[in-house]
Amino acid sequence: MSAKVAAFKAAGFSVFVMGLWACGEGPGPRETGALRDLAGADAVYQDRLIEALIDAQPGDVITIPAGVFVIDQPLALTVDNVTIRGAGMDRTVLNFRGMTSGAQGLLVTADNFTIEDIGLEDAPGDLLKINEAENVIIRRVRAEWTNGPSSENGAYGLYPVQVRNLLVEDCVAIGASDAGVYVGQSQNVVVRRNRAERNVAGIEIENTVDADVYENEATDNTGGVLVFNMPQLSQRGERTRVYQNRVYANNRDNFGHAGTPVASVPAGTGVIINSNDAVEIFDNDISDHKTANIIVSSLFSAGYQDAARAENFDPYPEGVFIAGNRFSGGGEAPDLLELQALRVAMFGLDGRLPDILWDGYFNPAFQGPRLCVDNGEALVLNIDGQNGNAAPTTAMEAHRCALPRLAPVALRPPLAP
Repeated sequence: MSAKVAAFKAAGFSVFVMGLWACGEGPGPRETGALRDLAGADAVYQDRLIEALIDAQPGDVITIPAGVFVIDQPLALTVDNVTIRGAGMDRTVLNFRGMTSGAQGLLVTADNFTIEDIGLEDAPGDLLKINEAENVIIRRVRAEWTNGPSSENGAYGLYPVQVRNLLVEDCVAIGASDAGVYVGQSQNVVVRRNRAERNVAGIEIENTVDADVYENEATDNTGGVLVFNMPQLSQRGERTRVYQNRVYANNRDNFGHAGTPVASVPAGTGVIINSNDAVEIFDNDISDHKTANIIVSSLFSAGYQDAARAENFDPYPEGVFIAGNRFSGGGEAPDLLELQALRVAMFGLDGRLPDILWDGYFNPAFQGPRLCVDNGEALVLNIDGQNGNAAPTTAMEAHRCALPRLAPVALRPPLAP
């Protein structure tokens, strides 16, 4: 046994290389080490983990044992076709509260990557960032700031960006000062069965093409589920389906950093669509949001008037279809003063705003359906923002329409080339 392998075994760390060796032949899976709880010897553990990430080869499965390990520097992986696997999101924990340099906990720039059964905590920046990758699985990962919601927390819990063919499932995200689960500038995405709570945005899909968001639970965030487009990014997003989710009581005060897009999210919002096209919201349970269960808005309403006029950027949401959701409660105490005044003026002191708010900004050159609703008694309140809120209305004639349904997102085999 080599000295290096013996040291890895003594530390309890294990790397399993699956498949054939580089020469094209070999004995199949081989163990090159093992890493057990070091009884507080975090520095030794950290060195072994960093070495395993640096020395990783395609096909490796890096297993991390049960235990809580304090990490004082960022971790990175750049090798394709690697899996990082813990013993469970509450049993294997990497805590980055001790970081003395850098911001992100774990940065991955590699294709065919899987991370599962692990907890990541308390990084000064993002906990897990995956950038410019294909075929990524994030499964049963807990991303949490354990001090609770704070503007001092990092921005993103799970942060895949510019990823093609992405699955995020059965994860937990808590305490992010921007978004607990954020998917940005990506394509072909499934986000399912996750729980997001005590973040500014629970789950955010931004500038992403073809995303299915379903069977998630979002509660006690400022906003539950966000589908946004922002200017001057690598692509414009469209075609997102939000369905069969439980989105309730997202009434937490906004603790996002001033100047960021989420800082404009009103506390007490269930689902927000901002400047995004071809979005379906259907078959969800959405309830008890003090501002509105659903908001459909342009970038003009997000405090980005100049950005909304950026060249080649369409700030208007179009082709939005809301159907078959189960709404209850909400609208009784909107976060914005103008909405409070509007509630009293239109619905009385004891009234509530309708389940769906639309800011009323639209492109007159666009001739297709902008916002279609097939949702029982649910009403749309058009606040007529484009005309300075001069003539708000709940007239539904323009919204009694249907749109062709979007196709489900079909993920390719996760490790397909």
